[in-house]
Amino acid sequence: MLSAFSRAFKTPDLRKKLLFTLGIIVIYRIGTHVPIPGVNYENVQFCVDQAKSSQGLFGLVNMLSGGALLQITVFALGIMPYITASIILQLLTVVIPRLEALKKEGQAGTAKITQYTRYLTMALAVLQGTGLVATARTGTLFQGCSMAGEIVPDQSIFVTVTMVIVMTAGTAVVMWLGELITDRGIGNGMSILMFISIAATFPGALWTIKEQGKLADGWIEFGVVILVGLVMVALVVFVEQAQRRIPVQYAKRMIGRRSYGGTSTYIPLKVNQAGVIPVIFASSLLYIPALVAQFAGGTSGWKTWIERNLAEMDSPMYITTYFLLIVFFAFFYVAISFNPEEVADNMKKYGGFIPGIRAGRPTAEYLSYVLNRITWPGSLYLGLIALVPTMALAGFGANQNFPFGGTSILIIVGVGLETVKQIESQLQQRNYEGFLR
Repeated sequence: MLSAFSRAFKTPDLRKKLLFTLGIIVIYRIGTHVPIPGVNYENVQFCVDQAKSSQGLFGLVNMLSGGALLQITVFALGIMPYITASIILQLLTVVIPRLEALKKEGQAGTAKITQYTRYLTMALAVLQGTGLVATARTGTLFQGCSMAGEIVPDQSIFVTVTMVIVMTAGTAVVMWLGELITDRGIGNGMSILMFISIAATFPGALWTIKEQGKLADGWIEFGVVILVGLVMVALVVFVEQAQRRIPVQYAKRMIGRRSYGGTSTYIPLKVNQAGVIPVIFASSLLYIPALVAQFAGGTSGWKTWIERNLAEMDSPMYITTYFLLIVFFAFFYVAISFNPEEVADNMKKYGGFIPGIRAGRPTAEYLSYVLNRITWPGSLYLGLIALVPTMALAGFGANQNFPFGGTSILIIVGVGLETVKQIESQLQQRNYEGFLR
């Protein structure tokens, strides 16, 4: 990986792309520290210091925003509205025939779906920004902080609308910065910004573990966490690279005087075909009852039960429900994102077949059978990786935002591998010596 980056910096055009990407990252990180108008910055910092050990329901979103959510800055919403909009559009593509037809139109249809994603991102940004301002005004954002109710001193309608508009505009700027990286930089812009947001929280989280440690002034716990992180990264890289290759043979065809086909290739089916999406789905779904209980007043029985079983990460009910939801969403997402019938029809159209399997429906059934078989270990792997923060919480008292948690590791490793692959492919395009050997 390091050799790929060093060779990229030696190539003039790739060096410009890398420097451009680094410049956008610097602008993005500056925006995560600029507070929005109407917020008392000193009170926010006071409450953030008190909330470091437990960030509650907003921990995942705060991590994906690079710590900007609890700071209530211009980029407080980060790229979460865009991620949510992308997932919603991807799910609706299976349900709405119009979106499915646009997806099959190629580049023009993809551009149209991207435009719909932008519109939906803005709508979600307004919704999420309003929710964040409401929780900040009522003091729910920092429960237990004595200054939580004084974060927004002026609670007039004008100030509230201004705060929502500024955060929505910040989301639009983040989306624009991500598209600039995609067009003029290296890698997928949104993925890069997500990578930077998560990586930015690592030093603070690691140092917090060191300060809270009791063995050798915290250095023992610090070293154990680093060791666990390295083992997890190696495990995630191994599984993310694992794939089941289905061999495909194309028969020879005579078109005019030319012969086409006669080649052999394969269909790569990844063990973790769903990526990090099931973990995000499961986390978001589990946040809903806890969020409802947090806003509900009184001490009713259902609220107490939710707070005891679904709001505490180390409760057996939470662990079991979280694990089962991840397994369910892994199968659900794979089912809607990979269509064996469509793949089998395309293979049959171009004269392709799997050796030993008849073309058409038998091929679709075989692909569905193999996909279900490899999704089981992939879903169990996702569930175990996602439970690492819970085990760390029970093992040595780490906070809920354990730096090497399942979501963060999966995103960082996935984005890192994809970016390195893109750099190596661009280097290969510029180095023709390898093709001549």
